[in-house]
Amino acid sequence: MTIEGKENTFERPLRLGMVGGGKDAFIGAVHRIAARLDNSFELVAGALSSTPDKAIASGQALGLKADRIYSSFEDMAKREARLKDGIEAVAIVTPNHVHYPAAKAFLKRGIHVICDKPMTSTLADAKKLAKAAGNSKALFILTHNYTGYPMIRQAREMVQNGDLGTIRVIQVEYPQDWLTIEQHNKQADWRTDPARSGLGGATGDIGTHAYNLACFVTGLRAESLAADLQSFVPGRQVDDNGHVMLRFDGGARGMLWCSQVAPGNENNLKLRVYGDKAGIEWYQENPNYLQYSPFGEPAKRLTRGGAGMLESIAPTTRIPPGHPEGYLEGFANLYREAADAIRAHREGKSTQTLLPGIKEGLAGVEFVDACVRSSARNATWVKLG
Repeated sequence: MTIEGKENTFERPLRLGMVGGGKDAFIGAVHRIAARLDNSFELVAGALSSTPDKAIASGQALGLKADRIYSSFEDMAKREARLKDGIEAVAIVTPNHVHYPAAKAFLKRGIHVICDKPMTSTLADAKKLAKAAGNSKALFILTHNYTGYPMIRQAREMVQNGDLGTIRVIQVEYPQDWLTIEQHNKQADWRTDPARSGLGGATGDIGTHAYNLACFVTGLRAESLAADLQSFVPGRQVDDNGHVMLRFDGGARGMLWCSQVAPGNENNLKLRVYGDKAGIEWYQENPNYLQYSPFGEPAKRLTRGGAGMLESIAPTTRIPPGHPEGYLEGFANLYREAADAIRAHREGKSTQTLLPGIKEGLAGVEFVDACVRSSARNATWVKLG
């Protein structure tokens, strides 16, 4: 979806609800911080856990009023839609299998949805959610948070401006090491359970981020792929490592590696894009810099907020160069832009924004589905969709 970011204008924060994100849930806390950073949203209601006692305790810890703490997202959607001061948007930060029914419940009642990725756990649910969103008056926003990083926005605009020429090669990788051995904790348990995560393990959890980033920066979509997925940890029911070859529209070729069993890698997302004029490289663990290498010239290091940063990217950065910005601020950029889009939508204004939505969500689930199908056929090339 292109509203430019803007400085805080002290507009009333939008009323936000949350599904999931209770005690011991990592990503829920990230969403709450991001929603508050620019005073974009105020959390006023929540169905924070599927366990009633935990939902109540989590809501109380966050200072929610007793009558705005719910034991189910269905009850929350019904009641909040009737309240005069009901929520204007809901953040869905549950395991993947809950994304579809929760998003559908709120979209049906005209409440805007901000959903963590991947959009759903199955392609069938993704298609149903796309239909539900098309029938709703509310917006659906997907938090592929790396698209909010300033230098990723810079890279995208440089590609669009022709600085790289015709794109030929896209290399993206996202290795982690935290699932190198079997883990038994909340974060690991649902991610390695196909009933909750979907059939893609590392592919769905971080491979979708890598694929989305490659598509976001280049503006290309894969037509077909060949995937070789592994479950290296004995007894693991979903993949924990994947190598994927990609054929993009327009003739570009790509390679994607995602792994959660690569010792020494914490959150090592990397993107390299090469055209017939120049190449770019970006590393998430050092996100304030973008290397730009015109063919036949010395490489240039572009700095967030520094010389060479495009003026249009400036609203996505808050502090001077040399003061690191990253994960939380990238998330916050999406929440600020979501608030802008919701306000514009409420006023009947047409909006264009870089926010990921249904289109990107469906593409991500199609990617996972194609990877699983290809790997099951000994890495045969398969079409996406």
